[in-house]
Amino acid sequence: MGLLLYYPTVNPPTEVVHQALLYWDGLASVVPRDPRVYGAVAGRELRQLEERGLYQPLAFTDESLDVLAEPGRSDDPWISGQTSSLLVEELRRMAERPDRPPPGSFPEAVIYTSKISDWLGELLLDLGLARHDRSDYRSFMADLLVPQEVQALIIGVLARELAADPDISLFPYTDSAGAYRNSLRPNSSVTSLAWEAELGRLLPVPAPGTPTADVLAFREKYADERIRLMRALHRMLGDLRRDYEHPADVFAQFRVELSQAVHDYQGARRSSRMAWVHRSVTVSVAVAAAAGGALLLPDVGWLLGTVGGYALNVATREIRPLARARDEHEFSYLHRVENGLS
Repeated sequence: MGLLLYYPTVNPPTEVVHQALLYWDGLASVVPRDPRVYGAVAGRELRQLEERGLYQPLAFTDESLDVLAEPGRSDDPWISGQTSSLLVEELRRMAERPDRPPPGSFPEAVIYTSKISDWLGELLLDLGLARHDRSDYRSFMADLLVPQEVQALIIGVLARELAADPDISLFPYTDSAGAYRNSLRPNSSVTSLAWEAELGRLLPVPAPGTPTADVLAFREKYADERIRLMRALHRMLGDLRRDYEHPADVFAQFRVELSQAVHDYQGARRSSRMAWVHRSVTVSVAVAAAAGGALLLPDVGWLLGTVGGYALNVATREIRPLARARDEHEFSYLHRVENGLS
């Protein structure tokens, strides 16, 4: 199923951790390469999950984005040329705005310098979009304080670049609406199309306060049910990406399989002693390149069908594609932690 790749910060909220443990093979996030910084910022729960093989910290190398390094590598990271250009263009546009956002404060809007390349850090300082912060006792970090909008843009782009790596299956996932929009928003010259679907009804999470140990126990006991659900869902989304001209036909092919998987998973949830809640989870599915700029449907919610008694709605939107998008999938998830579904 792949790993849930959380961004823009290192440590996800507990609800996202639980989402990763239930519906993916595990969790990943973009971390500083400096092992001292990584050791200082990674939370205790992440380190425990890492020991169990359920969390993977990811860092960039200077060779290419096809190589993922463990924290501690001293190489300077680079991102692909086209994406670098798009990122620089967006940052310059921010810096030239009359209402240019000022750098934030630690730790709400920080970028660790060993998460990004030297040239990018220097550009942020030159544009007035960042300032050094050595007030924290961990002065070796040489943090860059940036506006939250800048943090969301940079880490969102890096996460999507990591997700393009052919050797590891990663699904970008964020609880920051700003990071989600910034990593997908269209460029003035190059745009593509994507389906956008609300899946929160199909992917419930344990209620706030549920111990992660209980989630891990559920993960192991009901592995077949949860894996069956996610495989059916991702197969449907993958076909929706490729057969973009016939979305209703795609749904019809998977409706019985997906409905059965949802039914079985609902039974597993009822058998558990945990309380469950529905949170909004939106997935953006980039359609095949052949779709070009043709408008598939109006940019409003459209009913594909019903699964397990829950309506599955989709809409279309424009996105900015990456130069190295994967053929198998290009999915991005937005999790609204505070938004319950009535």
